[in-house]
Amino acid sequence: MASTGAKGAVEWLASAADDPRECRWEWERSPLGVALLPAGRQWDVLILAGRIGYATLDVLTRLAGRSGPVLADFGDQRMGFFVPPGTATRWLGTGVRAAGLGTWIVVPYPGRPTGGVRWLVPPDGSGHLTDPVVLELAMHEAAARLSDLS
Repeated sequence: MASTGAKGAVEWLASAADDPRECRWEWERSPLGVALLPAGRQWDVLILAGRIGYATLDVLTRLAGRSGPVLADFGDQRMGFFVPPGTATRWLGTGVRAAGLGTWIVVPYPGRPTGGVRWLVPPDGSGHLTDPVVLELAMHEAAARLSDLS
């Protein structure tokens, strides 16, 4: 069973690296508080524009009660939803970038402010990811809501 909390989150995230021990060592000492981790091993990331991303997170939280980890970049221009590995290769959708095997993600150290990329929903160490089917439904509902506001 995976440990939960900040320590469990660090362990889970670092497990995606080629050398998790070295990754943790460098990450914990990085003045920026970020690590470059490979997607496609423990997770893929679906990246949405900030406006639809926030609306999607709101719907997702209401529908599912919780989501997997979610990142936001500096300025909230983009949000990244962590989904199961392999999702990126199967994802078809306009305006959504998919980061899977062969791509890298800038990941902040859980619980530490970075001034740039930050966790909106931090990992809890359990390995829980957002179900892509539920995410897609939430995106559709969020898009409908946003079009009603226009």
